[in-house]
Amino acid sequence: MIKKDVIVIGGGPCGLAASIAMNEIGKETLVIEKGNVVNAIYRYPTHQTFFSSSEKLEIGEVPFVTVEQKPHRNQALTYYREVVKRKQLSVNAYEKVLKVEKNEDGSFTTTTEKEAYQSTYVIVATGYYDQPNYMNIPGENLPKVFHYFKEAHPFFDKKVVVVGGKNSSVDAAIELEKAGAHVTVLYRGSGYSPSVKPWILPQFDSLVRNGLINMEFEAHLSEVKEESIVYKKDGQTIEIENDFVFAMTGYHPDHEFLQSMGIEKDDLTGKPMHNPDTFETNVSGIFIAGVIAAGNNANEIFIENGRFHGGKIAVAIREKEKR
Repeated sequence: MIKKDVIVIGGGPCGLAASIAMNEIGKETLVIEKGNVVNAIYRYPTHQTFFSSSEKLEIGEVPFVTVEQKPHRNQALTYYREVVKRKQLSVNAYEKVLKVEKNEDGSFTTTTEKEAYQSTYVIVATGYYDQPNYMNIPGENLPKVFHYFKEAHPFFDKKVVVVGGKNSSVDAAIELEKAGAHVTVLYRGSGYSPSVKPWILPQFDSLVRNGLINMEFEAHLSEVKEESIVYKKDGQTIEIENDFVFAMTGYHPDHEFLQSMGIEKDDLTGKPMHNPDTFETNVSGIFIAGVIAAGNNANEIFIENGRFHGGKIAVAIREKEKR
């Protein structure tokens, strides 16, 4: 069994920041990531521009310099790769963690598809992007339904429905319209979401007002069929022709994985039980970092505040070891 001081599960920006913080207090740390580093950012749409400015995405005091104030996806990928190299972080990519078990001596065994690791501490920084919120409607599992949007070109001249009214939906709808798709957006709200980025909303609203995007408020998708979709609005059931559906309905943490470690959660918020000052969970020695600490509210924690969790964990571990 391979022994480390700390195992960090998840190689996103907050997991990498936690690894840096652990190294700085002299802990031999290994990051285990089922994809490659910052895999969630890699899965963002190819055109994605960050809401945060570049300096608010920095980790490990490595400057993130861009010409534009808000960096693009590819610039962020380049930056975080460079951080891993400069900080000489130990990362096992393409290695999925299967389980974490607490041993009788208080240490932990982290078992992956390839190996078993023993460590004094475990930091879970798995984010939420791998767990879409399903609509649980007939036809949702058809191949024409996607919960992630990468790029618009394949949907040229196709009838596309986008479900949702927040940033990911609005961004997808704009890109799809640019690529020549026939776009309908279904949103259960009665008006535009206040969370939509203010520099994007005017462009989207202009497309709606000019009839280039069909925007349906207070609309609820109820069924997906091979060549159509069915939705309900104002007490009526409406069926329209359709080729593809993007269900941009948000994401949530992998609650089952956390619970398998003994980590409890608040049923109302979905937040893992943890001390907000130290980020230690109800399982002594297991910490959480990043957006996973926000539970079901993904708008509470971002890279720009989750990147500091590792530093708080480092302080907590030093205090633990003084006792």
